[in-house]
Parts: sequence; C-alpha cells; structure tokens
Amino acid sequence: MKSETVMVTGAGGYIGSVLVDMLLERGNAVVAVDRFFFGEDILEPFIQNDQLQIIKKDIRDLGRSDFEGLSAVYDLAAFSNDPAGDLDPQLTWNVNHIGRHNVAIAAKEAGVPRYVMSSTCSIYGAAGDGISDETSPPNPVSVYAQSNHKAETDLLAMCDENFVAASLRNATVFGVSRRMRFDLVVNLMVLSAFEKGRIVITGGGKQWRPLVHVRDVCEGLIALTEAPPEAVNGKCFNIGFGNFQVRSIASIVRETIPFPINIDIAPDDPDRRNYRVSFDRLRDEVGFAASRSIEDGVREVYEALKYGDVENIPKCSTVSWYRHILEAQKLVASVELDGRLL
Repeated sequence: MKSETVMVTGAGGYIGSVLVDMLLERGNAVVAVDRFFFGEDILEPFIQNDQLQIIKKDIRDLGRSDFEGLSAVYDLAAFSNDPAGDLDPQLTWNVNHIGRHNVAIAAKEAGVPRYVMSSTCSIYGAAGDGISDETSPPNPVSVYAQSNHKAETDLLAMCDENFVAASLRNATVFGVSRRMRFDLVVNLMVLSAFEKGRIVITGGGKQWRPLVHVRDVCEGLIALTEAPPEAVNGKCFNIGFGNFQVRSIASIVRETIPFPINIDIAPDDPDRRNYRVSFDRLRDEVGFAASRSIEDGVREVYEALKYGDVENIPKCSTVSWYRHILEAQKLVASVELDGRLL
C-alpha cells in the first residue's frame, strides 16, 4: 500500500498512534481520525509531515465523502478494553458496534477497496481449557467483547470482490506507545516492578492470556491489507506471540528487570477471562507471525520508564480516564445522552 492514502480511525489510541507512525515511515499518506480524548499532542511529532491529515471527528459522524480516494481503512476506533466498556454499556454499543458499522458502510459506499478491523481475542471469553481458533464458537463475557463481535460479524458480511475486508483479533497487547497504557498486564507489571519493586497477581495467577506486542499488531494489520484478496476476504485472524499464565508473565518480568522483584499472589479476581488462542491461520494463510517476545516488551517498557520517555500519568489508565471524561461531560453537557465519546 506504499505511497497510497489510507485512513486510521482511533489514530490517537494506544495501537493507532503506533500504526500512524509506521504507515508514514512506509511512505503512505495517512488520514488520522480521532476525538483525541487522550490528547492531541500524541501525533504532534508528525504535525509538520505533509503526508498526514488529521480529522478530529466522531466515527458516528463520518460519511461517504470522508472516504473518497482512500486505498484502505484501518478501523481501530472503539472503547479499548473490557472494564472500560462496562462504564457505560449503551455508549460502548453505540461506538463499538454502531459507530464501526457506520465506518464500514461509508467506506464501502465510497469505493474503498481494502478494509481491516482491529478486533479482540476477548471474543473467546471464558473459553475453558481448550485452545480457541477462528472456527471456535465465540463466548464473549463483556459488553466490549460482545459489541466488537457484532461489529466484526456485520463487517465480514459486507465483503465482496470490490470490498475486501478482514478482522484481526488481537491478543492482550504490550509495549511502548505515544499513547501509553499501564492498564495492560505486561505493561502494568513492569510499572509496578519499577515503582514498587513488587508485582501483585490476582485470581491465583493460573489464568491464561494470549499476548502480543503493539508493533506486531500494526504489522499484522498492514499485512492483511497487502495480502492477496482471496487469502483474507471475509475472514478473521488471531494475532499473538504466545499464550501465558499470569503467574508466568510475572516471573518473566521479574527475571528480565535488572533488580530484585517480589511477587505476591492474591486469590480474588473479578475478571472471568481465561483462554488460549491459536495463531496458526495468520501464519499459514497470510504468511505473518508475531515475533516480539514478552522479554522484548519488558525491556522496552522498563527502559522507557527509566529514561523518562513514558511516565505514569492519569491518561495511561484507560478506565480511569474514560470515567473522568464521562463525569465531566455529565456536568457540562447533560443534555447530550451519549456525549459523543470517541
């Protein structure tokens, strides 16, 4: 897709801001769409780049004219994790399903030939002891996962020879981003180790989580837009580096950081997700596999904290920041029923 114009929705997010960076490096012209509730400074390093166009707009307000002339759309705008989605379930449905469906419809009407949606392995939810692949029945246990699954289902039903679309189901993401998040398991453990010299594991630590580096997610999204149409059209693909028990993740963090770390295990955890995922389809049918290890991510986040490239500020906790925004909107604009968040 080099030298062609593409759109990234959710461009100010944890994954989206990294994707914008990578696409610009590859020579693409990028239309970056976001409401920038986590700050417009996230894309500030690229403001002078004439290959970047920024649109500060809600995805539910996008129309056909916004997509004219695009070669691909990377659909990333959504409430970005399970707890955040539970803050306002109706708003989550409005954005993650209705908003994303609006983007897909407008893109298809405008003649955009390639479309890829960033989805989630949370769709598998409480999957038990087996390993889920793309043919496994979904079992989403949160509004976030349910709304993403509905958006994914609607998108893939729209595919035809002129609208080649696919969905990438992300494992739990880790690594450094300009819109840093410290509410993701690897990043949070590194932060806790860095600040407190200890890691607290809830729920006993035997829960399984699939994990993937943020740059691998971005490369996977790009791979889906560049793969032969017949290999990806109408399909969903899991992406991840591997499956790890939470207590194993803690041990990797402890062994990778160059000073002593204590690990404490607490029995209670309201998070019911426990699932392992196969990543074979993406490798076998598209030729792409995630390559960055947990150790790579731990070292990266630790170095960024040590040198002050990232810091633990309120915006780094998605749930807390969304709650702050929602409360502020209720005070200043109670007549807006959904606040046009995202």
